[in-house]
Amino acid sequence: MTNDAGADAGSGAGAGAGADEGGAAGGRLERRLGVTDAVVVGLGAMVGAGIFAALAPAARAAGGALLGALGVAAVVAYCNARSSARLAARYPSSGGTYVYGRERLGPFWGYLAGWGFVIGKTASCAAMALTVGAYLWPGREHVVAVAAVVAVTAAGYGGVRKSARIARVIVAAVLAVLAGVVALCLTSGAAGSPWGGGAWGVRGLLEGAGLLFFAFAGYARITTLGEEVRDPERTIPRAVPVALGIALSVYAAVTVAVLSVLGTDGLAASAAPLSDAVRAAGWGGLAPVVRAGAVLAAVGALLALVLGVSRTVLAMARDGHLPRALAAVHPRHRVPHRAEAAVGAVVAVLAGCVDLRGAIGFSSFGVLAYYAIANAAAWTLGGRVLDRAVPVVGLAGCVVLACALPPASVVAGAGVLGLGALLYGVRRAGSRTR
Repeated sequence: MTNDAGADAGSGAGAGAGADEGGAAGGRLERRLGVTDAVVVGLGAMVGAGIFAALAPAARAAGGALLGALGVAAVVAYCNARSSARLAARYPSSGGTYVYGRERLGPFWGYLAGWGFVIGKTASCAAMALTVGAYLWPGREHVVAVAAVVAVTAAGYGGVRKSARIARVIVAAVLAVLAGVVALCLTSGAAGSPWGGGAWGVRGLLEGAGLLFFAFAGYARITTLGEEVRDPERTIPRAVPVALGIALSVYAAVTVAVLSVLGTDGLAASAAPLSDAVRAAGWGGLAPVVRAGAVLAAVGALLALVLGVSRTVLAMARDGHLPRALAAVHPRHRVPHRAEAAVGAVVAVLAGCVDLRGAIGFSSFGVLAYYAIANAAAWTLGGRVLDRAVPVVGLAGCVVLACALPPASVVAGAGVLGLGALLYGVRRAGSRTR
């Protein structure tokens, strides 16, 4: 295990100075993404996850406080986004909080952030793949999910710009479908008040916010692509709040529209809430269009997630925390092809056997731990009073929401983080012995 200075020399912005063009470990990625591309990648990860996967489970937890839970999740997400953007401008390399934690807090915290991100977001990938299967072919969702993972992994081999172009088409189509859902629901005769309509408590509100945070974490895809963004010091701080603001606006509009026709109890009981909302509004013939939009949204989220996870795997492999063979960069497409293939293989296995609701809770715990470290790292940057206060609020919010998740998710997430810490200690002790 290297110290901070050595780690910096072997990864991040300094990695690959002597790498050959054949894509040896430490090879460099190309900066091809502009602000629009970065925003689209973040939206692709957020919109699909939030509306079509997390809304109903959050309604079951929060009850009549669903809109309040959305607000709490948004505040925590904003703090995390601001902290991540400041750090990304300072350290514009692949890996996100894995790099920030290592550089600001020390190698262990960087490693733990990377471990939490890879584990949590691998579960997110499986959740998105299962969402594709559930909407496209109910009853055969696992088979469809595995096929979706294979297709998305293959698309990633074409390069990050190609993936961004695919994401742009998907995001445009999904936003059009969601706009139609909002218009149909709010203008129907069945529309009522979206407020109240169910019992709620503080514990349920926080649990709902923790589940909805799963939907907001897509902006991490922007920061983990830092090595492939043009002018990252300006692009990333601009792209992150734009993507987050658009996603929040979409979430709020769709949540109000669905609640107005289904109510809290109807939303909580629905397996496909947007399709059910369109039917309740009297437009059942358009339900297949909504289902198609759900499939596109989940595919877009899966594409962006695989991009982000593979870049963190690349960064960790450069530092030796994962097999160094995974740090190879394709000589033609300039993508971390081995990392993408490895991530795709693991996700395909998970998608074939895991449960969607469990995957969401487990993913939220891992990602909240990841952002807790990001906020702690951002606090060390100093600055004005606001620059100091935002990371504190973000860190506290991450801890509270993580602890408020369903008990099974908390136990499993804490166990996996503990396992990661144990492996780090064993590896550290082995290095000292040698």
